[in-house]
Amino acid sequence: MSTITLSVSTVKPLGERVFVKVSESEEKTAGGILLPDTAKEKPQVGEVAATGPGKRNDDGSHVQMEVKVGDKVLYSKYAGTDIKLGGDEYVLLAEKDILAIVN
Repeated sequence: MSTITLSVSTVKPLGERVFVKVSESEEKTAGGILLPDTAKEKPQVGEVAATGPGKRNDDGSHVQMEVKVGDKVLYSKYAGTDIKLGGDEYVLLAEKDILAIVN
């Protein structure tokens, strides 16, 4: 999957999309072994940075999103589009690709 690099100040997702800031991947294993960049797995946890207005009903009204800005979420491994904004990594994904809100 390719990464898109943007040079904008804000991103506002449309529909039922969610913009998630990716958490840093682990630098060490549980046993203390340092991992090189090539061996690190893509993180599946991040913080919601922005949400769209939600899915539309048949009558045109929006269904409220289940996640909100600031929620820490677990999402599907190969879901969404990877985006680099400034020096930070984000993923833009559909709300259905979010598996859980974590603490």
